[in-house]
Amino acid sequence: MGESVNRAQDEGSGQSLDRRGFLKYVLVSFSAAATAAGVAIPVVAYLWPPKQAAGTGGGRVAVATTADLPVGKGAVYSVNNKPVLVVHTEDGYHAVSATCTHLGCIVFWSEEKKVIACPCHAAFFTTNGDVISGPAPAPLPVYQVKVEGDQIYVEGGQA
Repeated sequence: MGESVNRAQDEGSGQSLDRRGFLKYVLVSFSAAATAAGVAIPVVAYLWPPKQAAGTGGGRVAVATTADLPVGKGAVYSVNNKPVLVVHTEDGYHAVSATCTHLGCIVFWSEEKKVIACPCHAAFFTTNGDVISGPAPAPLPVYQVKVEGDQIYVEGGQA
């Protein structure tokens, strides 16, 4: 009995650490570190978004063919990782940022109304990006469009 009392005293004083105590310490430490990393990594990634590679800001991007986008149609394409709406009207092709200037919703081409519409808060824009109505505080940024042969290109930088 005297031996078990001495052992309990040693464990209580922190001078002796048996195998079970060591494993418990390692597992608790590992769990705490994993939890801290699981919380910290998304926060850091949100605060410091990745930088774009050099040369991705203004290159020409092929988005569709003329057969894909007949008169009266519009579609959203990715241009250098940004959504861009390309619309084909009677007076040619138009490209604007597909991100609404109100709250960042993705806009679409309304074939019935012949306007660019935001589905979130009923903002409407012309094919040149100008605000027609709604809560949008600014026009949509405009991109340059070029048609070569049957290929439609959008310049990566805004016009």
